Amino acid sequence: MKFAIDRIEKDIAVLENIDNNDIIEVNVNELPNNVKEKDIVKKENNKYILDIKEKEERISRINEKFKMLKKYN
Repeated sequence: MKFAIDRIEKDIAVLENIDNNDIIEVNVNELPNNVKEKDIVKKENNKYILDIKEKEERISRINEKFKMLKKYN
């Protein structure tokens, strides 16, 4: 499963499941040390792993959509 880190509040990270938009809360100690809001993590073998490639791909898709919207305004 892949999750976007929506926000971090004290010791709790709020994660959004990318596939179904479900929201879960996890202790930040369960996440990699260097995560921040808007990062993507995947859960494998009950462990969260930072997914830099997925984050870059999502940013690229969003930027392309934004460029297309700007063309039509």
